[in-house]
This record gives sequence, structure tokens and C-alpha cells, in this order.
Amino acid sequence: MSDDKNGLPQELEGQLAHAYRRLLQDPFASLDDASGNGKRPRNVIVPAGTNGNELAPKVSLSAMSVLGQGAYPSLVDAEATEDWRLREGVESRQRLSRLRDRSEGPVRGPMLRLAAVIVPISLVLLASSTRLTTFKFLALLVLFTGVWLTMQHAATVSARLSPFAIGVWAPSMVGAVNGAIASAAMCLMLHGLGVTFPQILLMFAGVFALSCIAEALSLRLSRRRRLLLVGVSDGATDLLRDLSATPKLPFEWIGVVDDEMPADTSFPIPVLGTLADLPRIVPRSRPDLVVVGDLEQRDQAVDHLVGMANIGFRIVGLPEIYEYALGRVPVRHLPRAWFMSLLHLYQRPYSRLVARSFDVSLAVIGMVLAAPLFALIALLVRCSGRGPVFFRQERVGEAGRLFNLIKFRTMIEGAENGEAVWAAEGDSRITRVGRFLRATRLDELPQLWNVLRNEMSIIGPRPERPEFLELLEREVPFWARRLLIKPGITGWAQVKGGYASGSVGAADKLSYDLYYLKHRSMLLNFAIVAKTAATVVSRSGAR
Repeated sequence: MSDDKNGLPQELEGQLAHAYRRLLQDPFASLDDASGNGKRPRNVIVPAGTNGNELAPKVSLSAMSVLGQGAYPSLVDAEATEDWRLREGVESRQRLSRLRDRSEGPVRGPMLRLAAVIVPISLVLLASSTRLTTFKFLALLVLFTGVWLTMQHAATVSARLSPFAIGVWAPSMVGAVNGAIASAAMCLMLHGLGVTFPQILLMFAGVFALSCIAEALSLRLSRRRRLLLVGVSDGATDLLRDLSATPKLPFEWIGVVDDEMPADTSFPIPVLGTLADLPRIVPRSRPDLVVVGDLEQRDQAVDHLVGMANIGFRIVGLPEIYEYALGRVPVRHLPRAWFMSLLHLYQRPYSRLVARSFDVSLAVIGMVLAAPLFALIALLVRCSGRGPVFFRQERVGEAGRLFNLIKFRTMIEGAENGEAVWAAEGDSRITRVGRFLRATRLDELPQLWNVLRNEMSIIGPRPERPEFLELLEREVPFWARRLLIKPGITGWAQVKGGYASGSVGAADKLSYDLYYLKHRSMLLNFAIVAKTAATVVSRSGAR
């Protein structure tokens, strides 16, 4: 038996290499499987005169332990062996913890949602009648629970919106409303149920309140999503910064895999290897999401990842992870192919008829409710200084069409002196009355007339002034794409990004506008209206 240059017999070196390869492929392999000889070893065999620590870089404890008994004495260092055992024990516990989280996570959410529906319905049924038999109580409980769960599931799934983006209360509200409507219709058709409309209202209030609590608890108790970054780019670096700026989001980075990054490069997250190492890295780290951060390495990464699809991870690009986690898109790193999603075969249609009905209904209701305020606000504006009560300004609407936007005047007369200027923080041109109107958004009320004239929508991107078009189209990528839909009094960008001035602020708001353009739905509209009401009450984001 000849020795190689390291002083190890060739036969022993071959056994070590074979065992190490088997254990890399399957860390849970038994010792018998790894040794390949069907015999469980009694000790670790190394050549005479060789310290066991010298073998540590070559094999792990499990790899060394698969060698059969030979003619060489066992000289494994006890301290190094104990260190290997502790390290492998920690890794095993981490793997078991991840497996336990994966099994408990999908169960906890549905159980909380079921309890949020069953508890209020059962309490209302029990409190409403003392003559209710056990059989009828159980039948009504099953019937109403099924209706409410179906409506809540439909409200959540049909919109396909991430709870990290829109929150938990909007889907809960829509599901509870739909459940109340369906339950009322069922009671009208089936007179023998004996459930009244006040009881349905009590069920609605209980289901909505407990559903919000259940969804919030489900998110809080769920484990953090593990992210693996594949490919480094400017967009990927921005993603790391944006996610770290929102630590409340349940995401954690495992590391990054990249072919072009030197091994000694300093990076915010651990560098795990190259794309060729993905078949080894993914089974060991068990990511939930693999984020492809570099389009040039996407095809090669998919080639490696598609063979491991049964592990349970999902692959997303930069736009998708921004939409899922932050409710916006990375405008400055957005590929043109992303806009194909607006015309995708499976893109859920957004009915213009339904949207128009929504706009007209809210505009009429708003004008009726705000009618007493119009006279009072007009009087306050008139007393604030010289100038008209209403302020008309040319804006850019859908498809680039110009229209006159109407607002209550909030600035002094001649504020711009013929030159278009963005409003600034603490702008001295704003009157004292105007500052209050802007803080409460009451200056926007006359725009309900623009909605009735079909020039604006209740929800959409804010209409921009034509004087700024050339600058914004030059400085902000894809800015003109926001003109694909009608502008709105409020919108996703307004409630998420606040007021914007300049090209940088316009780019940030465009990232939310494009998200709304792709995901607009009645559920998202409802969430925006509710967030707008909260913004008005808190008086945040106004200038």
C-alpha cells in the first residue's frame, strides 16, 4: 500500500473522500450508508504517527467515523472530537427547529381564523334564544361558520395581496362585510333559521374584531422568513438597505451566493459560495425565498434550483420581493419586462364599470355629507386674504389629457409669480387657514366634482402639473406609465409615501403608483380609503 504526498495511504484517502461526498449529499445518512460496507465502525482509524486534528480539514467527525477497522491505531484527539460533536449537535437542533416551524406555521393561522369565526357566532346564537336545541344550535353554527369562512377566504385569496403590504384589518373587514351580506341573504331565503338582522350585525362586529386579532397574532407568532440572495447588483444592495430599514418585517437573510464576488469581499450578509454550490447550500440552509438579485445570473441559478423544488422554497425576483414585503416596486431597477405583468394572461381584470360605480357612489355620498362644510370653508377662505375661494390649476390626467383641478385656495394670491414651484415644508406662501385645510385634507373636497366629471377617480396617482412633465420624464424612469389610469384624490402613494416634491420624491411615489397599477382591486381600494381616513385624523404627511 503506497502513501501519497500527505502521508495518508491511498486506500484510506479514498475511503475518507467517499464518505465525505456521501455526507455532503445527505447529511442525515446513516453511518452504514456512508461507509458503504454495511458494517458499523467501532472506532476512528488514522495512520500511526498522524494527529487526528490534521484530518479535521478533510473530514467531519461523521465522515471519519464511517471507516472500518484496520491495522492502524486510533489517535483522534478527544478535545477536537468533542468540539465536532457539539457543533454537529447545534446544527442538528437548528434543522429540527426549522422543520418544527414549518409544520406548526401552516396549522396555527387556520386554527386562529376558525376560532375568530366560531366564538362570536356561537355567543350570539346562545345569547339570542333560550329555546335553541342542541341540534339546531350546532346546525346554525356550522352553517354560518361555513358562510363566513368562505367569504373571508375569497376576500383574501382573490386579491392576492400580501399582509405585509396592506395590513391585516382590510381583508378582515371585507370578509366580515361579505359574510354579513351572505348571511342576511341566506336568512331571507330560509325563513325557518330564526336569525334576525340585529343578530347578524352582532356576528359581524365580533367576527371582524376577532379576525383582526387572529391575523395579527398569526403574523406575530409565525417564524421569520429565511431569504437567500442569488447574485449581487445595485438593486440587490438597495433591497438589503430597504429591508433593514423596516426591522418589523419578519425576514432574515441567510446569505448571498454569487459567481463574481471575491471571497474576501466585505458584504452586509454572509457570502456562502458560488452558484455551483447551490445544490449544497440550499438543502442545508432551507430558505423560504430565493431572491434572484442579478438578472445576468438568473438562468444559471434556475438551472441549479429547479432540481431541488421539492425542498419547498420559492424563487422571486427583485420586483416581486419588493411587492411582497414593501408594497412597492424598485423603480430605478425595474426591468421593462415587468410591465408584461399588466397584460398577463392570468392577470385578474379590473372592471372599469365597477370602478366608475365605486367613484360615483363615494363622490355623491361625500358631497352630500360635506355640503354643510362647503359654506363654512368658503367663508374661512374668504376671510384669510385676497383671492378667490376656489383655486383652479391645470393638471395632467389619464392618457396625458389636461383638465382643471379644483381646490379650496390655501395660498396667498400670486404665490407663484408665473413660475411653477413645488410646495415645501413650512411654505411661507400658505395662509393660516390654508395650513389647517391642508393638514385635514379639506382643501381636496372640491375635487369630488372632478370625479363626477370623470376627470379623476377617488383612488389613483396624484395628477401632476404639465410644467413638471419634462423634468420628471427625464429624471424618473417609467414616470409616464402612471398616466395609464385616471389620477385620484387619494392613492396608495399618498397613504404610504406622503407628500413628494422634486424628482427624488416623485420616484418614491411612482414606486407605489406602479404597485397600485398592477394590484388594483376593490380590496386595495377599500384599504386605501380607510388609510386615508386615518391619515386625515392624524394630520400626517401634509404640506
